[in-house]
Amino acid sequence: MRTGALSLKNYCVVFVTAGSRREARKLAQTLLERRLAACASIVPGVESHYWWQGKVDCSREWLLVMKTRRSRFRALRRVVKQLHSYQVPEIIAVPLAAGEAAYLRWIDASLAGR
Repeated sequence: MRTGALSLKNYCVVFVTAGSRREARKLAQTLLERRLAACASIVPGVESHYWWQGKVDCSREWLLVMKTRRSRFRALRRVVKQLHSYQVPEIIAVPLAAGEAAYLRWIDASLAGR
């Protein structure tokens, strides 16, 4: 699908959970400074339930929702893995099904540093 001259296949939303607000903010700041994400929204108070080391566990987390280009995902993932406190951090990219052309152009401009 295309939005004007922009191809939606070039963009994605990335989800990363963090164990603390401080960690979420550090990840967001670093990824923004390195132009790997155009935007990082932090959602506080996420209660996550999951399997870990053979049992069901639960923890309070902060969810980062980041908008970026798919071409930046590998580098974004590498930085998250370097900085994250978890052994196995959640790093999931979801392709866009639809998007506002002006917003996609803003993502491009933000990642380019304009």
